[in-house]
Amino acid sequence: MQQQDFCRYFDDYLTALRQEGKSAHTVEAYRRDLSQLERLLMLRPSENGADVRRGDFLVALKKLSQRNLSERSMARKLSVWRQYCGWLVQRGLMVADPTANLKAPKPPQRLPKAVQQEPLNHLLNQGCGEDALALRDRAVFELLYGSGLRLSEVCGLNLHDVLPDEGWVGVTGKGGKQRRVPLVRKSIDALLDYLPHRIAAEGEAALFTNKNGRRLGQRQIQKRLQQWAAKQGSAQHLSPHMLRHSYASHLLQASRDIRAVQELLGHSNLSTTQIYTKLDLEHLAAVYDEAHPRAKRKKE
Repeated sequence: MQQQDFCRYFDDYLTALRQEGKSAHTVEAYRRDLSQLERLLMLRPSENGADVRRGDFLVALKKLSQRNLSERSMARKLSVWRQYCGWLVQRGLMVADPTANLKAPKPPQRLPKAVQQEPLNHLLNQGCGEDALALRDRAVFELLYGSGLRLSEVCGLNLHDVLPDEGWVGVTGKGGKQRRVPLVRKSIDALLDYLPHRIAAEGEAALFTNKNGRRLGQRQIQKRLQQWAAKQGSAQHLSPHMLRHSYASHLLQASRDIRAVQELLGHSNLSTTQIYTKLDLEHLAAVYDEAHPRAKRKKE
């Protein structure tokens, strides 16, 4: 089927979708995805009236991946294309489906953002203040960086999970998996400063509570961290996940033990942890460029 014929049946297909009971919202989404496909195919016109081929769809997918679309968006668009091609084949308008077994390319892997050790440690050393909420915030921030906990894990901590005297914290991670993570000295000190001032409503088991004595929420921690970093004059936007990324990156740089880092982070698969090796290599390359006399580049 030639390109102009391939796109000619879009309206008929959308009408068929309406007749099947698809919502107006869904039909409009299909229309947008098919119209985008038409524009992408026009960027690579078929030569001498040749049929639309598998390669045309591969090129279209590649162009979409270069726009940094999410994996979900790519999969949805390809699904719409497949359904349309299947509809054409089913009605005898196309001999074979060029999208059969076609997989969307994964978008470029985004490396997690980590803060450099010296600026981050300097920032945390500034403290948050001496009132109850400030002491709580300091303990939260120290746990995020000092133990590499997920934001949800920090929010889910109960009072009995933390053992400052023993230097451990019991964490319930993704899928209900439990692990024990060591506490660094700074985290222990921050917890010991906070605990006598902890505000708790009757029966509240949460380690970190809000001013009403109820469990502290994730959004509250995000907001408090952003406000505190800005108040300290941080040039870099800070998020709880960035503190976890920094923990993993800095620990890997120092220990070179990826299996240990995997356990501490609570990753089920080593491949999830291996992304930090890329950050580590970037760090090593930067150090090399800065320090090695043969690596220094002339300034233009």
